[in-house]
Amino acid sequence: MVTIRMDGPQSPRPAGAAGPAVGPALSVVVPARDEAASLPALVGEIVATLRGLGERPPWCGAGPLGGFEVVVVDDGSTDETRRVLRELAAIHPELRPVRLAANAGQSAASAAGFRAARGDWVATLDADLQNDPADLVTLWDALPGHDAVLGWRERRADAWSRRAISLLANRARNAILGQAIRDTGCSMRIFRREHALRLPAFRGCHRFYGPLLLREGCRVRQVPVNHRPRAHGRSHYNWRNRSLRVVADLLGVAWLMRRPLRYEVVEEAAGRPAAGGPLPLAWPAPRARAGVDAAAAAEGL
Repeated sequence: MVTIRMDGPQSPRPAGAAGPAVGPALSVVVPARDEAASLPALVGEIVATLRGLGERPPWCGAGPLGGFEVVVVDDGSTDETRRVLRELAAIHPELRPVRLAANAGQSAASAAGFRAARGDWVATLDADLQNDPADLVTLWDALPGHDAVLGWRERRADAWSRRAISLLANRARNAILGQAIRDTGCSMRIFRREHALRLPAFRGCHRFYGPLLLREGCRVRQVPVNHRPRAHGRSHYNWRNRSLRVVADLLGVAWLMRRPLRYEVVEEAAGRPAAGGPLPLAWPAPRARAGVDAAAAAEGL
């Protein structure tokens, strides 16, 4: 079992807010393992981007952001990540570090971040600076009318071998799952926290958030995002520690996709009607169209 410890300030306020702290609209969840060198720049970019998003006029894009927090989950790092996060938390009140007792993997760190998050929406991105925090604005502006927005890396700054493997993997996933998700490996996403907490949790589930959100009946949109060269360190993943696991996970997800559990409670205990009409629990009732939105489908996504 993994123990979660909270480090740093527990009640960050939106930039420029006065009075008592209020719950943020968006929680940015960043799993991090041995990324001490990348974190100062990453946290600084996220904070600058989202403070600017909160200060823009109401008529711009999807409107201003009503407060945010940055939840960085230290996944059992052995470098100076803990010290760096403590120092950054003293500078950026929006930062809420979470520390796992031992390395548990990206999926577990993401799940811990979702549970620690207090926003109505959660965004995810990697800690290695390859995802561009400026794209959080692009995803936020694409949200109206949708439950989730997934990024796809338009120009990947990776070796050709990694790009080729990802291309084949995406095609295989879509063929087996019957979906049209362009880049399941892209970590740039925004979706509702309530959906994040309902997603099946297993090792490797972070690679399948897009398919699993579709399983929940979410209205999903896909948008192109930037991708940058890795500035520090090396990737924790390679074909040796991913290939067989991903194949096994894909078969498991294909099974899950065919066995969703959906129900509605229409009456409470003691024979009283449920307040406000039918109350969805666990999984929502099926939507008329559970999948990629019509605009994305028209674009061949």
